[in-house]
Amino acid sequence: MSSTQVQASVLHGAKDLRIEPRNVPAPSEHEIQVAVHSTGLCGSDLHYYNHNRNGDILVREPLTLGHESSGIVTAVGSSVSNFSPGDRVALEVGVPCDHCHRCEEGRYNICKDMKFRSSAKSFPHFQGTLQGRINHPAKWCHKLPEGMSMELGALLEPLGVAIHAYRRSLMKPGMTALVFGAGAVGLLAAAVAKTKGAKTIIIADIDAGRVDFAVKNGFAHHGFVVPMKRGKDTEENLAIARETADGVAKVADDSGNAIGEVDVVFECTGVPTCVQAGIYATKPGGRVMLIGMGVPIQTLAMSAAALREVDLVGVFRYANTYPEGIEIATSASAPDLSKLVTHKYKGLESCPDAFGMAGRTKDDAGKLVLKVVIETA
Repeated sequence: MSSTQVQASVLHGAKDLRIEPRNVPAPSEHEIQVAVHSTGLCGSDLHYYNHNRNGDILVREPLTLGHESSGIVTAVGSSVSNFSPGDRVALEVGVPCDHCHRCEEGRYNICKDMKFRSSAKSFPHFQGTLQGRINHPAKWCHKLPEGMSMELGALLEPLGVAIHAYRRSLMKPGMTALVFGAGAVGLLAAAVAKTKGAKTIIIADIDAGRVDFAVKNGFAHHGFVVPMKRGKDTEENLAIARETADGVAKVADDSGNAIGEVDVVFECTGVPTCVQAGIYATKPGGRVMLIGMGVPIQTLAMSAAALREVDLVGVFRYANTYPEGIEIATSASAPDLSKLVTHKYKGLESCPDAFGMAGRTKDDAGKLVLKVVIETA
């Protein structure tokens, strides 16, 4: 098999996407070639698109975005025996070194030499999935079961973040949880906790429409709309955070009793007042899961955490989550995760419109924007 020319969406600068030809060689011995079908857009993609950077990570060469993807196998390398052309797969787009201490203990998500598609952290950049075909190590591809849609296959990537967060939370069935942020990751975090047997899940967001969506579609038991307040200084912001935590504690459960403090907080916004409120809302001995990528420097009420032994736990991507993600996504007890895909676009030429929509909370018709998916096959 010789190289194949495909079209790729390439970022050359802030909001400067160009469709360009790219040669994809035959897959190497341990790779498979995949015709990319569905790619979901996430927050890091938006940062790169809008600013040509993601926090301190600068784009240093033309970069193809996209990493939440599924597709169809078109060719397999000579040593690959577990995939065949025509198989439908989800791509796990982080490729670790496989031999460092963290990789050997299974925590490959924090491998220092990780290459992650559509991230500009490594150089040369590991190109993303918004292109016609891509070669990827067979080890990091996962066969989709019959009946599972391609868009749901693409959602397995952000679902992996939620599963990884749940595992690190040490939650057990019967516990209570608060989720800050009712975007895609927050909704998935709530869905995982609910599927695993959480007694009560409260989801909190400044957007009443998102909170309503979460409760009506079974992602959470109860909702709380966070007041839009901003203090003039640290002391006032901490007071607002305490007020938010108090408001959550007064939410009534199904028996009419106030829920009070929760066992675990899944913080999916990165907004300082939400992180602060998460600490105040957690029971002594509980955990605050830091999922949202917010401002790099936070002001936190550390004494409120330390004196009650509230653990602040970082969550970065995922490891070994795809098989469980497939189980959850196809489970009858889980919410319908496909409802998170609110907007679909076809073709690479639609990428600018898709990125523009992904940066909104509602479309022109007033419909919620949760997850935008680009179909390229």
